[in-house]
Amino acid sequence: MKRIILMLALVAQFTASHAAKVSVDRIEPTDWYVGLKNPQVQLMVYGKGIRDVASVTTDYPGVRIDSLVRLDSPNYLLVYMNVGDAKPGMLTLNFDKKKVQYQLKARKMKGEDHRGFDISDVLYLLMPDRFAQGAHHQSQVKGLRQYREDRQAPSLRHGGDLEGLREHLDYFNDLGVTALWFTPILENDSPDMMETWSTYHGYACTNYYRVDPRFGTNDDYCRLIADCHQRGLKVVMDMIFNHCGFEHPWVSDMPSKDWFNQSEWLKESGGTSDSRGTSFQQTSYKLTPVVDPYAAEVDKQETQNAWFVSTMPDLNQHNPHLMRYLIQNSIWWIETANIDGIRMDTYPYAFREPMAQWMKELDEEYPNFNTVGETWVTKPAYTASWQKDSKLSDTNSYLKTVMDFSFQEAMDSAKREETDGWWRGMNRLYNSFAYDYLYPNPSSVMAFLDNHDTHRFLANGEDSLALKQALALLLTVRRIPQLYYGTEIMMTGTMDRSDGYVRKDFPGGFPGDQHSAFTKEGRTAKENQMFSWLSNLLHWRNGNETIIRGMQKQFIPYNGIYVISRSWHRNTVMTIMNGTSRPAVMPVKRYAEVIGSATKVQDVLTGRTYDLSQDLKLQPRQTLILEFLGD
Repeated sequence: MKRIILMLALVAQFTASHAAKVSVDRIEPTDWYVGLKNPQVQLMVYGKGIRDVASVTTDYPGVRIDSLVRLDSPNYLLVYMNVGDAKPGMLTLNFDKKKVQYQLKARKMKGEDHRGFDISDVLYLLMPDRFAQGAHHQSQVKGLRQYREDRQAPSLRHGGDLEGLREHLDYFNDLGVTALWFTPILENDSPDMMETWSTYHGYACTNYYRVDPRFGTNDDYCRLIADCHQRGLKVVMDMIFNHCGFEHPWVSDMPSKDWFNQSEWLKESGGTSDSRGTSFQQTSYKLTPVVDPYAAEVDKQETQNAWFVSTMPDLNQHNPHLMRYLIQNSIWWIETANIDGIRMDTYPYAFREPMAQWMKELDEEYPNFNTVGETWVTKPAYTASWQKDSKLSDTNSYLKTVMDFSFQEAMDSAKREETDGWWRGMNRLYNSFAYDYLYPNPSSVMAFLDNHDTHRFLANGEDSLALKQALALLLTVRRIPQLYYGTEIMMTGTMDRSDGYVRKDFPGGFPGDQHSAFTKEGRTAKENQMFSWLSNLLHWRNGNETIIRGMQKQFIPYNGIYVISRSWHRNTVMTIMNGTSRPAVMPVKRYAEVIGSATKVQDVLTGRTYDLSQDLKLQPRQTLILEFLGD
């Protein structure tokens, strides 16, 4: 009997001692919502020795602990908790004898009430670090690793922030765009002291639940979105599931041995940043093996299992607990910040089946939400195979919107070429659109001229005719259009030296700028001319049912002239482009099936009236957008 009492005393002493040592440093998600279709939430609990707690309990009404998952690291514990019958409130989680408060919140709206972006929108892509700096900006934020703000260094931080964006929201309304896509705003806490490496771009996340303090706080982000909504602007959040930053806590203390691809290298290096690049396999960047029916396994592995770069460890989406974490993270931001869409970076580099699971769950919870995936291959068949309900793939991606790199490549080539009778110039655009039958939904394809990863459309010079021609086509075809910041004032730049040269600061966004492009008075004459031209076109497009819903018809380029039309009920819009550097004549009879009996028509771009009872004479590289009532 004495032995039993002694043993019980020892057990009690050990339990009390262990409970005293248990640490709960943080829980992710930081809070959660009741009323979701999936009642279960995964809590990732961080803390020294937390894996070995004997039990996790709660007596909160309607909440049930389903299971505990003990990972390889002793400092993580996954708690799967069912909140299907719970009401909003603060519950207590008991980790043995340690008590932790956790909040359940009410949703602001139903899932189906979250409205995503679509073809009625025009997205404006900008980099927060390079756009505008607020009046209360701090050049150094305590608690972060060393970094340097230097506007003269193209590849270091320049100091843009969310406050700066809020101060210029009227600018976007004046321009006429309807949605803002920011490159990632989440914490990227890497040491940024050298030109060779900086995470100003945001694609090396170190905390999925925290806005980078250099940009502001989570509350600042939520307020910015609310202000955007008041002005009729949607906000698209850039996310990255393929990789994280090297300084993410997962790297130095891996939750499980299969949390990353090539995790054995991380173990050998000790997960320290000074060991970067010593012996890892970098991706081939070749995306075709992901869909190639004849692909060799080694080619698939070199695409998806290898790392994007040495400073961004590759996440293993096949780990179900990691994927649950990522799925929940996107749901949390939708519910918390009321974002209107997601842009997923490097989409095909991540494993296809887990990503499809993510998209399917989001589609079920938010049927009217939208996500666009970066699918960087210039062949339409490849891009189409990634769109939701594609018959070109055995795996349904559930990804509603894909990015049209075919359009971008074709337009970039056409601007430098004479349109001939076969393949060059505007024929490239015609041939790209000819494959739209491959898309389940061509109206949910995002087209663009350039972005933060390409040369600017105006690479080295101010060719306003080429830019107007490209923008006129982009904004009238059956696509969701995306603009890159500064296009409206003819910003230039190439990536020949570094990415930073296509990511220059927006004029007037920072203290000390010589001139400001935010106001008519601050812009140069050339900037004002382009801004006004584009703003007029954007405002005309906004709510235009012919462009949003209209049937599209295109004509093979003839005499160097490319014509594409949109028709809705009796309304018709014809976009006409002379793809040559010489005058050209458009024989109107050839387009009779669209023109019908219309004679007097008006050019949206200039307000000038044209007579379609006779052939049209076009100046070199001239563009017309003719609007009229058809038969």
